[in-house]
Amino acid sequence: MNLLKRYYPLIGMLIFPVMGWIYAYTNNPNHHPSQQIYSLMTAMDRAIPLVKIFVLPYSVWIFYIYVCLIYFFMKDPAVYRRALITYVTCALICYGIYLVFQTTVPRPDLTGNDPITRLLMFVYHRDEPFNCFPSIHCFSSYMVMKALYESKFRTRLNQTLIYGMSTLIIVSTFLIKQHTLLDAACGILLADIVYRVLLRIERSSGHRSKAKQVMQQTNM
Repeated sequence: MNLLKRYYPLIGMLIFPVMGWIYAYTNNPNHHPSQQIYSLMTAMDRAIPLVKIFVLPYSVWIFYIYVCLIYFFMKDPAVYRRALITYVTCALICYGIYLVFQTTVPRPDLTGNDPITRLLMFVYHRDEPFNCFPSIHCFSSYMVMKALYESKFRTRLNQTLIYGMSTLIIVSTFLIKQHTLLDAACGILLADIVYRVLLRIERSSGHRSKAKQVMQQTNM
């Protein structure tokens, strides 16, 4: 039992490969019932330049989320559980949207043979330009910011590190032409709503538990 308690955060994160398989299935226009693909590009999105160097924060996103979740578990398992449930809930909602409302972002032609350009080419090759709205990169990056903000262990240092890295990842989705502004805004809103709902459920449950304990003590 102690061994299970010690390693259950790692066991919990085994959900990520499963979520990845579901994502791979939905990241295909052939799985869209109507075969219609939409674009949410605006004039503001088109005005944002391609900045290849931002492929670096974009590429480390999933490892960053892993590190944050492990850090949360070490500091407060309740924050870890809430963040993990938020991720899974938001991801499943996103997958459902992808199946019925497939969007795409036009990618620029890449030239050059430098390491940064090759990495961006790899990202483009590995991830089809679909499954854009809402953005998983953006909702999950905001989610760890939200989890830290609502925690009791936030400090100036961890806020600087997590807020800074999450912001870099969110901005990177625009600057390497993976997402639109609307993709990011809706992803952030989704994570905020889900996290707030979980908090409210937990607090409501906690109040009921305390009330029950008080009644039991009174009866005694």
